[in-house]
Amino acid sequence: MTTTTVPAPVATAVPSGGPSWALRDAWTVTLRDLGHWRRQPWDLMIGLAFPLLLLLMFGYLLGGAIDVPGGYIEFLFPGMLAVTMAFGLESTMTAVSTDVQRGVTDRFRSLPMSRSAVLLGRAIADMLSSLVGLLVLLLGGLAVGWRWHEGPGSALLAVGLLLLLRFAFLWLGIWLGLLFRGQGGVTAVQILVWPFAFLSNAFVPISTMPGWIEALSAWNPITATIAATRDLFGNPTVAGTGWASEHALLLAVLWPVVLVTVFGVLSVRRWTRLGR
Repeated sequence: MTTTTVPAPVATAVPSGGPSWALRDAWTVTLRDLGHWRRQPWDLMIGLAFPLLLLLMFGYLLGGAIDVPGGYIEFLFPGMLAVTMAFGLESTMTAVSTDVQRGVTDRFRSLPMSRSAVLLGRAIADMLSSLVGLLVLLLGGLAVGWRWHEGPGSALLAVGLLLLLRFAFLWLGIWLGLLFRGQGGVTAVQILVWPFAFLSNAFVPISTMPGWIEALSAWNPITATIAATRDLFGNPTVAGTGWASEHALLLAVLWPVVLVTVFGVLSVRRWTRLGR
């Protein structure tokens, strides 16, 4: 009897890693996430139109009842920009949670790809989406009479602070999306985002609020970004009292850095523990 020796299969080498490998995989995931724009254009259009609708509603329906030196539209618009960046938390959380529920995340985890690619790809795609939305909203603001009154350098710095805030809430959204897999958790967070956004100086000066609510609002990350961008744009503002109000620009940088550090670490840990 002749025995045939079958050679053992040679395991396919998995890439050893490295920044270029991680970035290449992350860009592949980014293109996959951006592909939803082409397949579901209505979602993109609604996402772009909703902030403009809020601007028109607050600016023209409620603006006549709110007296702010310099005009309510110019007071309101930087607040709308920051609130829109915060509302991006909902879309990030929903997308991540949906991928987990449908098993897309598990399929990514089974592939020979960088462990950081999925989270990094989602972050890149959402930041590109936010940039487009921010540009559309800026054009809408110019159309309804908003203007910036400082130089282009200050305006670009204000846009940078807005994107930094979005980047911070993006990682909060990723962590929440990995944490809550059911639709109930997603809905609860979507509801809670609204009072958090309204507990700021976006729509009215915080000096008009009761004392303890004013204190909470002054330390809201959204409040810091709004106050800093109003100053950089040269738009009217009603300054509050206290350390937080006097150091809005500093807090507009520190708050996002703290949020990214905390929720970035939590997101990576949650990601590595999925399926255990």
